[in-house]
Amino acid sequence: MQIAENLVALIHYTLKNEEGQVLDSSEGQEPLPFLCGANNIVSGLENALIGKVAGDKLDVLVKPEEGYGEVRAELIQKVDRNNFQGIDDIQVGMQFMAEAPWGQQPVTVVAVEEDGVTLDGNHPLAGQALQFSVEVTEVRAATEDELAHGHVHGEGCNHDH
Repeated sequence: MQIAENLVALIHYTLKNEEGQVLDSSEGQEPLPFLCGANNIVSGLENALIGKVAGDKLDVLVKPEEGYGEVRAELIQKVDRNNFQGIDDIQVGMQFMAEAPWGQQPVTVVAVEEDGVTLDGNHPLAGQALQFSVEVTEVRAATEDELAHGHVHGEGCNHDH
């Protein structure tokens, strides 16, 4: 069975940045399942996997526009320290959930100064080319529930089926 829209694929992967540093890997864990066509993984990787079958291995270079996007300057802003009531030691690299017009937005502290804290709402991998080494381990039909919910069900799925 070939990977196609509305099918479930399971993959083992290693993700590296342009410098070859490993950022994430499924090594030693269960393969990553995704529902093809449901935006469960970045589009550049999904597009490269279309038509692949169990046992296929491939290396995929995903450019930012098909990964986590380019860095958007409007998502980087300085806010008043008063927004961090009860947090005395704010450090670069800390992550918080911020309220944005579209809902909850994860942000990362990129600078701490006397007059405020600079937060970055871009994905940490925005603007980076991503190097994936992938092995397809299984391709199967999706269940009705998986299709209805837009993701694969299994361990860690926390809603009623």
